Amino acid sequence: MSDSAVRIEGNSLQLPGGVVVRFMRTLRLPETGTHPLPPGLGEFPVRRVADFADTVPASWRARGGVLLPVYLREAMWLGFGATEPAALQVGVGKVCAVSGRPWSDRLARDPQNYVVLPRQPWLDGINSGKGTVRQFVAVPLGLGATVEGQVTGEETWGGVQLQTFPLTGAALARWRERRRRTGSRYRGGGPALPAGTAAAAPRGPAMGLGAGGTMRQEVYRDDRPATDWAERPAGRVFVHLVTPPDWRRITGEEPPPSPVDRAAYTRAGLPWFDYYDDAADLAPAGPLEGVAPVGDWLGDEHEPWQMPAPGQVLPLGDAAGRPVEDGEW
Repeated sequence: MSDSAVRIEGNSLQLPGGVVVRFMRTLRLPETGTHPLPPGLGEFPVRRVADFADTVPASWRARGGVLLPVYLREAMWLGFGATEPAALQVGVGKVCAVSGRPWSDRLARDPQNYVVLPRQPWLDGINSGKGTVRQFVAVPLGLGATVEGQVTGEETWGGVQLQTFPLTGAALARWRERRRRTGSRYRGGGPALPAGTAAAAPRGPAMGLGAGGTMRQEVYRDDRPATDWAERPAGRVFVHLVTPPDWRRITGEEPPPSPVDRAAYTRAGLPWFDYYDDAADLAPAGPLEGVAPVGDWLGDEHEPWQMPAPGQVLPLGDAAGRPVEDGEW
């Protein structure tokens, strides 16, 4: 088994260095105002591209990775865990979701182009505001609505890209020794992830991520020396996003049901979330501040919005499978 192998456990991606990424279904926020963190409504199903070589496009076979189904304008967030410190890059159409810069196989600090695990327990969107992010929302390629299209002027890649960097051997040894001396238990999964109660082949990637509503969420600044991190990534994976009809055609499986109505969720008194941490927040990424919401391309939405009552917003404090094949990006 390769040390750089990426595996699927259930619907979680297991990256080298004990990094875990989950893709969570959630409520889509309105594109006006600033909101608390929406709930998790279950995981997106994730499958290996290599298992469907006869039904995916040739370009997907070349890139390898995994695929998952999303509905038009469906929102998602990424939940993270790690057994040891790690730096994780998150790309949306090969645009860094943290810095807004082009995808790179190197870590950068000015601006920072990664999140630090497990300090960063989740990422709900692009780093576009001070103490806020714009929600990840699925849209088709070709309209210019994706973050990729607005930042680069082209829509070539779509999907989500993940790449993880471990500590250097010396930095990891120091971290393990400090943990041994203090007797502290490392919370590999970070804080508890908020969970809700709801349960012919295409030529290329069908879907990408655009920007939705704004929510209160910080993207934390790395307080380690840059030299503590490895120069090269330990593992990477390309996540292809497909429409439910394409999911059914490619995998033979039924996609998840359409997303839960957000007004009904709020009327039922179910929870939203606020997360507090004393870590320093990154400045908004310049290329991402001007990304327009998907509604500018797809039109205004007509789903009614009902603000959660104060008691519904809950405060929150500070996990072997077959390897996923990587290919040419």
